[in-house]
Amino acid sequence: MFPNLYTKRLLLRQINQDDIEQVFKGLSHPDVTRHYGVSYQTLPETQAQMNWYYALFAQQTGIWWGLCFPENQKLFGACGFNNLSRQHRKAEIGFWLLPEYWNQGLMFEAVDACIDFIFNEIRLHRLEAYLETPNLASAALLQKLRFQQEGTFRDYEYKNGQYVNLAIYSRLCSD
Repeated sequence: MFPNLYTKRLLLRQINQDDIEQVFKGLSHPDVTRHYGVSYQTLPETQAQMNWYYALFAQQTGIWWGLCFPENQKLFGACGFNNLSRQHRKAEIGFWLLPEYWNQGLMFEAVDACIDFIFNEIRLHRLEAYLETPNLASAALLQKLRFQQEGTFRDYEYKNGQYVNLAIYSRLCSD
């Protein structure tokens, strides 16, 4: 059964097929995808992302939650973990949020609940996050969540005709 999470203001729930338009709205928005690993040009292309969310949970390689308010449940962002290694008790964390919900503390609230679940229910030891170095807002969020920057992968990815650096952050369950 999919684990719903509740915070002071939010419901973190399973992303379902009815959410595809909101996922497309987020992952086609230039301000959201500027420093994000994927983006979609059409609604049908977005089905690949929907399949990925479903496969993570079905194959037990991660969980991504849809962010919404409990009263209307309209998705406006997502957060979760993937690349789960049970052998090493670690995973990668990620998140995105529609711009009209930025600067309200919602992503802090959601990711904090996600981290609590990962460390206390899944019993992982380490979480990692990879950020494009110009993504200062996400870096600030991770630092507020007690992640530490471990280093920078120089020219690690090729995106939009140029190489980009990725900073690696981590948090241990003991942090």
